[in-house]
Amino acid sequence: MPSNPSPVTLQSLTHRLETVGQGHLLRFYDQLDDAKKKSLLAQIASLDVEGLPKLIHDYVLNKPVFGLPPEVQPAPYYPRVPGAGAKTWSVDSAREAGSRLLRDGRVAAFVVAGGQGSRLGYEGPKGCYPAGAVTGKPLFAVFADAILGAQERHGVRAGIPWYVMTSPLNHQQTVDFFEAQRYFGLPRENVMFFPQGVMPSLDIKTGKVLLASRSEIATNPDGHGGSLKALHVSGALADMRRRGVDTISYFQVDNPIVNLLDPVFLGLHSGAGGAESSAQMSSKMVPKVNAEEKVGVFCAAGAGARKGRVEVVEYSDLPMDYQRQTNPDGTLRFIAGSIAVHVIGVGFVEKLNTDTSFSLPYHRAEKKIPCVDPATGEAVTPTTNNGVKLERFVFDALPLCEKSVVCETDRIEEFAPIKNADASGGQAMAPDSPASSRVIQTIRAARWLQTLGTAVPMRDALPGEPTMPGSRQTPDCVLEISPRTATNPAELQQALGGARPKAIDRGERRVF
Repeated sequence: MPSNPSPVTLQSLTHRLETVGQGHLLRFYDQLDDAKKKSLLAQIASLDVEGLPKLIHDYVLNKPVFGLPPEVQPAPYYPRVPGAGAKTWSVDSAREAGSRLLRDGRVAAFVVAGGQGSRLGYEGPKGCYPAGAVTGKPLFAVFADAILGAQERHGVRAGIPWYVMTSPLNHQQTVDFFEAQRYFGLPRENVMFFPQGVMPSLDIKTGKVLLASRSEIATNPDGHGGSLKALHVSGALADMRRRGVDTISYFQVDNPIVNLLDPVFLGLHSGAGGAESSAQMSSKMVPKVNAEEKVGVFCAAGAGARKGRVEVVEYSDLPMDYQRQTNPDGTLRFIAGSIAVHVIGVGFVEKLNTDTSFSLPYHRAEKKIPCVDPATGEAVTPTTNNGVKLERFVFDALPLCEKSVVCETDRIEEFAPIKNADASGGQAMAPDSPASSRVIQTIRAARWLQTLGTAVPMRDALPGEPTMPGSRQTPDCVLEISPRTATNPAELQQALGGARPKAIDRGERRVF
């Protein structure tokens, strides 16, 4: 929400609020002490007050109706194995171009890290959660290792800058954690923190802005799409320009095996390797495991003004009869699942922030939002949905690209998110949990080691437990390969000096 440049006074804010029917926000002003009065006025001044009526009309009093792209079809993508799909490309050319981008200091890492670990039973920023399969390294430490490894492998003299988007809730905790960990070996000047924006939470019946207390507006984070605005208002984009950075590697905080500075992906984004790219925004995908998997799907319009433009359609918006469509060989037709990994051009983000025709839509979520009664100031704990939260999604920038590259990757290689709490005793292993992530990390390491000729013990998988590809078994050990050591088998062999690692014992816990 943009700051208003006018002087912040009680009189001016009262007039602006009453003009748009939101005067209740100052109803308890006279009951507050001076500090709370100042804080409330500052919070109101940060709202786009004049924009509230349209927002409320479009997203609260009326529910937006999602429309599929005209003649919707699967988005084309570059297959993981060149020549295995409709698009052919050169891995070597893409890798060399991406390595050059890194070497020339043109790439920055950007993590969206506003979430808390409360769903995992962890009190603190999710990025502080222990994620390493053996070491228990926090997610932030794993990503720092990846940055250090990329710097060393590609000869990045000035270092790779890292931009960390927090939330107002966890910003100071995140900064304090980095300070306590001495920035995990990264130069302090190469790490920049900034909080994401917030939106006012709105009454579901009236559209009135909810009050969390008599002195505070109820707000919610503006979504990962808000990261594109936060990059601008925080000064991060200006800092990138100062450093000569023109390419942003975007990822989310919950995936410890994300290949966050992948030279092949960076090269494809730049247009190398035969890619038809605008170098504005590119994405990674993994094949859906089945039609019912709840992930967004990369689609494209088959007609109209946006013909051929890529967009992500949420699984709840894509009719199931589409999701169940198959190709002649039996594979899913709408198979490209989004894993929230993108490469974004700095110039494209600048344009999103300066060209009003590039505005991203909001998405509506109905929630139970604790608040106070605007008439009495008494606390209200709702038992049914009483509010609307609005947020933006980063993938909604894709249809604004002239051309957008989608690149297939292997789920085992790059996707082991930690989103859900572990299952309680006796239940099947919960998907996207700390336990499943550790198993996937181990499977990936086992596959790399087997490629190098190292024996890895196996056992039958437990219910819900990830397995080796094409098998019902899973490694009978726990393995972890630091991204500072390697991001693929060839790099692992090089890091080991060409030697074959000794066989893994049953029950062994080993780190590389």
